Amino acid sequence: MAGPRRAAVAVRRWGTLTAVASGAAAAAVERTSPEQARRAWPRWLAGGVALLVVAVVAVFWEAGGARLLLGVAGVLTAGRGAVLAASGRGRVAGVAALVVGAVAVAVALGPAGAASRVLLVAVPAGLLVGALALLGRGGAVRRSGQAALVWWTLVTGLLATTGLVAGWDRAADGATVVGALGLGLLGVVLLVGSASLRAIATRPAPARPAACAGCACGAGGCGVPR
Repeated sequence: MAGPRRAAVAVRRWGTLTAVASGAAAAAVERTSPEQARRAWPRWLAGGVALLVVAVVAVFWEAGGARLLLGVAGVLTAGRGAVLAASGRGRVAGVAALVVGAVAVAVALGPAGAASRVLLVAVPAGLLVGALALLGRGGAVRRSGQAALVWWTLVTGLLATTGLVAGWDRAADGATVVGALGLGLLGVVLLVGSASLRAIATRPAPARPAACAGCACGAGGCGVPR
């Protein structure tokens, strides 16, 4: 477990966890109306707390931590894929995420050794996908993607070194710890986002001009000057 501990220390030293959480939260809550924020922030708060609890349990539950982590990640991935597939936006990506999530859940229901070996591959792959997704944005979110790419490089290198020096079983255990840290980071993103959403929810609604009846605001506006 020494490798993942060194990875965590290096990540904190570079400040990437804070940067990634802040940037991802900013990307998630941008263009959110006060009405949407009022409905969303309690769910984000509950989800963030739940993910932090799962991350802690996964780290300290030696017998089933890998299965718990893979199962929760699979459910989240499948749920996100179902939403994308149903919305019609990115249907191919949504179906792919749904299938990947279902496979992860199926593996999580099997032996613990299989789950930890899947995490050995899935954790670096997930970090890389997340980093590339953030890099595709602009501004502060892009800088968060660069920070996430640094974290991916450190984690991948340490897991590979651990596997070559101490054995791949030890590296798989390390991947479970790193995956739990990643899930905890997602929980932090939700908590930061819930605070931002709550702040948005408290903003007063903008005053409407006399000629505005509010009938086209949801469609981008009707062109009446504000």
